Amino acid sequence: MKEYRFVIKDKMGIHARPAGLLVKEAGKFPCKVTIEKDGKEVDAKRIFGIMGLGAKCGQEIILRTDGEQEEEALETLSKFLEENM
Repeated sequence: MKEYRFVIKDKMGIHARPAGLLVKEAGKFPCKVTIEKDGKEVDAKRIFGIMGLGAKCGQEIILRTDGEQEEEALETLSKFLEENM
C-alpha cells in the first residue's frame, strides 16, 4: 500500500468537475484507490464517495493505492491533485 498526503488548495474544495476527473483517472488503474479525510475513507472510483467527504480548501486528504500498479497510480493521481486541486 502506498499513500500520499495532500492539502486542498482550490478555494472551492473538491467540487464536481475535478471530482469527476479524479474518478476517471482512478478508474484507469486496477488497484484499489481510496481517499481519507478526518477518518472517513471512500472509494476514489466513485464520485458520490468523493463528494461526500466535503473536502474544503486547507483540509488534508490522504490518497491511498493498494494492489496491481499501485505505484504508477499513486504517481499519476498525486500529480493530478497537484495540478487540479
